[in-house]
Amino acid sequence: MFIYALKRLGLSAVIVSVAMAFLFAMIYLLPGDPASVALGPRATEEMVQALRERMGLDRPVYVQFWNFYSSAWRGDLGTEVLSGRPVMTIILEQLPYTLALIGGGITWSVALGIPLGCLAAVRRGGWADRVVGVASVAVIAVPSFVVAIYALLIFAVALRWLPAIGAGQPGELGDQLVHLLLPSLAVGLGWVGYIARMVRASMLEVLEASHIRTARAFGLPENQIVYGYALAIAILPTVTILGIGVGQMLSSAVFAEIVFARPGIGKLVYDAILVRNYPIVTGAVLVTTVFFVLVNMLADLLIGALDPRVRSGF
Repeated sequence: MFIYALKRLGLSAVIVSVAMAFLFAMIYLLPGDPASVALGPRATEEMVQALRERMGLDRPVYVQFWNFYSSAWRGDLGTEVLSGRPVMTIILEQLPYTLALIGGGITWSVALGIPLGCLAAVRRGGWADRVVGVASVAVIAVPSFVVAIYALLIFAVALRWLPAIGAGQPGELGDQLVHLLLPSLAVGLGWVGYIARMVRASMLEVLEASHIRTARAFGLPENQIVYGYALAIAILPTVTILGIGVGQMLSSAVFAEIVFARPGIGKLVYDAILVRNYPIVTGAVLVTTVFFVLVNMLADLLIGALDPRVRSGF
């Protein structure tokens, strides 16, 4: 397991390094001068040149790349253009809101998807299986921003059950959880369908295995067979798809944070793009990339711990 973990860690470092190179190239190739955009049309040439020197844009491209690359690995993402604050500090202030949103989305997807998938597998071919199948495809097809808008209109505006905007009062955990319900539903609802279909397919395969037939022959209760033996094996592919789903939830969080006026990384990047604040955009994208890679690495390590065959095959 230790060797497997070292291999996964090395692969993750390579992926992050390549992502950093692509990120720098995309930012560098964007048209326009970041210094001119940041200062506005009334800025003088001297002001623009001074800001270019502060941002290091007057240096050769290979020097800019090396400075960006070496500083990023040290955790230094530069300084925000307008306020002069460290970019990492600004990102870390917004990151907990996005992590809470993604955690809520995962909770919705797991709490609804796994039971529905089990129900569809146990009732294979019945009305419950057909209903779960249709509902899974429906929620997968609906974009997250559509879910966010309709959830806001129905539960916040029409029914007035839940708050419409904001993240709740700081320090008030109950208020923050109430404000988190609708945005996290918008982020996680689509993955309810993915997980339900994945669990159903895995459960159908596991329920036909020889050890399950043996357990039935010994007269074990059906609930114990399904939830105690079959689900423990069928849940493994779900761990993988959740690791991949975090990346999709990060993109969905942008719409949820905008629709519900929540703070977070997505809202931060959106506002920074509007004013061409490149240090914020670069730092936020890099942090979310590292987070996505780490989540997938942890998912692989968890699967390796639960299934030794994965470790031997890597």
